[in-house]
Amino acid sequence: MSGPLHGIRVVEFGTLIAAPFAARLFAEFGADVIKIESPEGGDPLRKWRKLHGDTSLWWSLQARNKKSVALDLKSAEGADAARQLAASADVVIENFRPGGLEKLGLGWDVLSALNPDLIMVRISGYGQDGPYRDRPGFGAIGEAMGGIRYTTGDPSTPPARVGISLGDSLASLHGVMGALMALLRVKTGQGGGQVVDVSLVESVFNLMESLVPEHAMFGTVRERTGGALPGISPSNTYPTADGAFVVVAGNSDPIFRRLMRAIGRPDLADDAALASNPGRVLRNAELDAAITHWTSGLHIDAVLAALDAADVPAGRIYSAADIVADPHYRARGMLLETTLPDGQPITLPGIVPKLSATPGRMHWTGPALGEHTDQILAGLGMTAAAIARASGRSGESA
Repeated sequence: MSGPLHGIRVVEFGTLIAAPFAARLFAEFGADVIKIESPEGGDPLRKWRKLHGDTSLWWSLQARNKKSVALDLKSAEGADAARQLAASADVVIENFRPGGLEKLGLGWDVLSALNPDLIMVRISGYGQDGPYRDRPGFGAIGEAMGGIRYTTGDPSTPPARVGISLGDSLASLHGVMGALMALLRVKTGQGGGQVVDVSLVESVFNLMESLVPEHAMFGTVRERTGGALPGISPSNTYPTADGAFVVVAGNSDPIFRRLMRAIGRPDLADDAALASNPGRVLRNAELDAAITHWTSGLHIDAVLAALDAADVPAGRIYSAADIVADPHYRARGMLLETTLPDGQPITLPGIVPKLSATPGRMHWTGPALGEHTDQILAGLGMTAAAIARASGRSGESA
């Protein structure tokens, strides 16, 4: 495969979301990604959410461009094959609970001794050390402890969650970022391999802006504010006459003045007390009420047209149906038409980020369980009988 990561080999010991998403990003940009799966069903994500036949549609996205090797890591042959693959890799990505790979003889000490330039991305709930390291940690727990759940939702309701696995995905992005920095160090001759220790909690916490310094200095605890952006005004979600909602961000000084004139409130645009954000924050409820009064009297298309003409950032809240119907998504290549292995047409998300000279590409959807086992293990010099034992195919012989 071509791409900016062509020639880089990644071995993934991961299931579900965090490690597999990180490895998928490598695969989309040309890395040779080998996903190690249990022969007994493989990655549980194969069966998550909506299925086509007996395979998740999510799988077709999460595992695209990857090669699947089925290994019984509890067998001597399977663990040895995994060590050989790691010895040939630039990056290993895993999301076992800390100590899980060590129990299989695949820990950092073992693998780095075989491959001193190896980069090992370790994604876990709480990190590889600290008093909570051994606790089970899913993305939801990372979101809770990382601070984002407490600040999400309406102040009159319990903390809400975003309807996706945000904590896992944030950890994936931090894992890729760390791996690429470590890989650059190796490839430019600055040093050898290292561990990239990624915590779900810390990945969420890294996005929490001024939460901690505001508390440390003033004792402030940021609370839930619904659709508003705390301390920045006006920026909120507003209803329209046809039952839709529009997000309006009028929080820079010149944009605020244009917004107020667009909604027929030049008095607020020219009010010296509202000329900058601190003054607007003090009167945020008044400003939200004025904007709501205006949006509530118009259909969303009229609201958006008026704000676009005034050069005010605004947008409808998109559902999946809105996304697939939107011409901008298609023009940007963010809706890829392809087929599943049985020929069924399917639309998948495009690839981000967009590189002008070496863009990422989708070459195939998620592989069948163990589809590349024989090819890849034979490349290590293993016999057919050894491959059968390593992959848990009992009774199979050379």
